[in-house]
Amino acid sequence: MATAPVGLRLTIRVELKNEVGMIGRITSAIGAAGGDIGAIDIIQSRRQLEVRDFTIRVQDPEHQNRVTEVISAIPGVKVLGVADRIFIAHFGGKIEIQAKVPVKGREDLSIVYTPGVAQVCKAIAEDPAKAFTLTIKSNTVAIVSDGTAILGLGDLGPLAAMPVMEGKAMLFKQFGGVDAFPICLNTKDPDEIVETVKRIAPAFGGINLEDISAPRCFQVEERLIKELDIPVMHDDQHGTATVVLAGLMNAVKIVGKRLADLTVVVCGIGAAGVASSKILMAAGVRNIIGVDRQGALVAGENYANPVWAWFAEATNPERRRGTLSDVIAGADVFIGVSGPGVLKVDDLKKMARDPIVFAMANPTPEIDPEEAAPYVRVLATGRSDYPNQVNNLLAFPGIFKGALQCRARAINDQMKLAAARAIASAIGPNELHEDYIIPSVFNRQVTEVVTQAVINAAYESGVSRRENAPEPTRAAMLPKQPWEDDWYKNLD
Repeated sequence: MATAPVGLRLTIRVELKNEVGMIGRITSAIGAAGGDIGAIDIIQSRRQLEVRDFTIRVQDPEHQNRVTEVISAIPGVKVLGVADRIFIAHFGGKIEIQAKVPVKGREDLSIVYTPGVAQVCKAIAEDPAKAFTLTIKSNTVAIVSDGTAILGLGDLGPLAAMPVMEGKAMLFKQFGGVDAFPICLNTKDPDEIVETVKRIAPAFGGINLEDISAPRCFQVEERLIKELDIPVMHDDQHGTATVVLAGLMNAVKIVGKRLADLTVVVCGIGAAGVASSKILMAAGVRNIIGVDRQGALVAGENYANPVWAWFAEATNPERRRGTLSDVIAGADVFIGVSGPGVLKVDDLKKMARDPIVFAMANPTPEIDPEEAAPYVRVLATGRSDYPNQVNNLLAFPGIFKGALQCRARAINDQMKLAAARAIASAIGPNELHEDYIIPSVFNRQVTEVVTQAVINAAYESGVSRRENAPEPTRAAMLPKQPWEDDWYKNLD
């Protein structure tokens, strides 16, 4: 299935003779060049000339040039400009700060600023906890990045990270009602990142770490969790992991297996692979085999990466060795957070009955979904143009919203596990099928159930600052299923 990247949607502004047949010639030329027309808008119309905008979807920059050239070659047509809709959306940035209280006169000014604000300052100085009710701290998250692991692009630096962090701030607000602000740091030093975040932390109710490369991301998150008393979460790790677990919880219902009985192969032992493995183990999965470029990770080997050394000791109980093709034999589940094309059809044929495959490399999965379909019972990817998209957006707005609402000191395993169950619960028994194990990111019920589940788990695990637990309880909101007994034993 060939799909043009969503970013290559162009608006081509054209001046053309105002005569019969001109629009048809242009649209025919665009179609012959393989362009997909989305809209045609009149910008200006005079007796002899018109200016129109053609919104066109193309495959890549080379295709863009071909389409532009065929339009320009039409007699009586002049291309005035070409604009990528993605760049248009980013002009001037994607977020802004707005005042909640209008200042229309002297009295308003004296209330929100001097002299009235002095009373609030004194109140917070006497009781720092009042910052949660009298400042933005109660509902504001810092999105912190050093720009070393931007999407699938790698280390592009802090300036290039800004568009991603702005987008993340938009999603926090639109999907969770949480205010967030991008903080892109001009350093790669873990000590400097930790120290900087600690110094800005008083203004925020939570810290979302984003696009920090492994293994430094593990060090930074671990230290900040220990040294701050507000929630800290590296979303590339735990957002992905939470949605993976949610999808797997629903997938095993379809194939009639239990989490505790699964053999899971995780390909790509970076931030997402390690976190996904940890949450699966916390949920009751006992047999996980991690595979990277060097092959399966096995206890006793000398790994320079301390995270790999820990991973090898904590997983692969049968000490299986070899390549991905070697260790996938008999596996129930494949979870890919690696790169394109690493999984082959012959590998799928070696797996246990009703294979579950999460091929999440973006934009090109570990195996082409159409190629895998005949051999897989349940398939999930990281892409929006296939069913079952594993998308962090299902997790982080609700997780942080819940943590902020109960003023949690941290985001712990219990809260992430509760979030995964909540995401899975958004798909009812009558809706669940192979192509619908993960809810849509536009299902607004998801954020609400995740928020409530996280709040309840925070109270039960003792990390909430608020005194009274809200209703309904987790058990009332998310009734457990018989196959989840092992999961509940681990949680409770």
